[in-house]
Amino acid sequence: MYIYLSILHLLTVGVEMAQLPQGGPDEKEKTTALKDLLSRIDLDELMKKDEPPLEFPDTLEGFEYVFNEKGQLRHIKTGEPFVFNYREDLHRWNQKRYEALGEIITKYVYELLQKECHLKKVTLPVDATESEPKSFIFISEDALTNPDKLLVLIHGSGVVRAGQWARRLIINEDLDSGTQIPYIKRAIEEGYGVIVLNPNENYIEVEKTKAQVQLSSDSSDEPAEKRERKDKIQKETKKRRDFYEKYRNPQKEKETMQVYIRMIQRETEVKNKVTAVALTDSVHNVWHQEAGKTIREWMRENCCNWVSSSEPLDTSVESMLPDCPRVSAGTERHELTSWKSFPSIFKFFSEAMEAKNSSVKPTPTRRSNRIKYEEL
Repeated sequence: MYIYLSILHLLTVGVEMAQLPQGGPDEKEKTTALKDLLSRIDLDELMKKDEPPLEFPDTLEGFEYVFNEKGQLRHIKTGEPFVFNYREDLHRWNQKRYEALGEIITKYVYELLQKECHLKKVTLPVDATESEPKSFIFISEDALTNPDKLLVLIHGSGVVRAGQWARRLIINEDLDSGTQIPYIKRAIEEGYGVIVLNPNENYIEVEKTKAQVQLSSDSSDEPAEKRERKDKIQKETKKRRDFYEKYRNPQKEKETMQVYIRMIQRETEVKNKVTAVALTDSVHNVWHQEAGKTIREWMRENCCNWVSSSEPLDTSVESMLPDCPRVSAGTERHELTSWKSFPSIFKFFSEAMEAKNSSVKPTPTRRSNRIKYEEL
């Protein structure tokens, strides 16, 4: 009978909402003047003024960077860390450069998973047709045959991919803090099978054809005259909207559509086989995700969330949500929670294994600041 152990790292998604001030005549005059000014500015041209071509190297060497013996990204010639503002006053170009480097980092980590951790890349779905969208995961040689224990690693949302916790840490700190490699190596040393999931690769983006773009804009049932008036207004503001959008989300250049890769749900099977779940600064919400009573009870008994906090590692942190115990990860930086809680998580797994074998449930809620672990 397999015993599954898993760790999840779910990133925070912040949504900020603002309202324009509803002032008197003076405010309205200022707003009107601002609109008039913007209408006379060709924002497309302003945005691209003096901007170099968005063409970047496709290798680390091309960027003139390399990872040193400590796993730190350093410039080949100067030995300095990565510099984001490579060209002043060109935020969009600098962001594009950063994203291009990030894609190279992703491929580099994939190579490390295979060469250093000796994991195998497996295509999903396993029965996919040739033309069907596909994803992939990485597994150890004994992942599907290990009779004792299996570690399943799941990163958070965003740009990260299999094997990563945080791209920012990989680029600005080091590979140990920013990747899952330390977890994988320790798990293998302790006799775990390992599966590295890739949940952000669960769909592919394809560019919309002109016909699809036209169809989406003409799909309304509104009368033609009303739709024409709306189109006229939209065209007048499109340049301004695109301008701000490209700065807020520089990677979005074209209209695309998402084609999802086949997935399935196995709640009962997961609950029966998973022994312990460690979350690091997860912002899940059992109410928003409509988790039933049985799921909430299972989470309270089998999960623990290491959250960003100023308290010492493993100090109990109160929560209003009825899901699972929360303890301090020993850092206030969200992206470092997986790295800082590393020793505690493996201890949590060991305790869960012992409890399962002795038919006694673990008690993660009793963790306190009396527990001390060696600093990483």
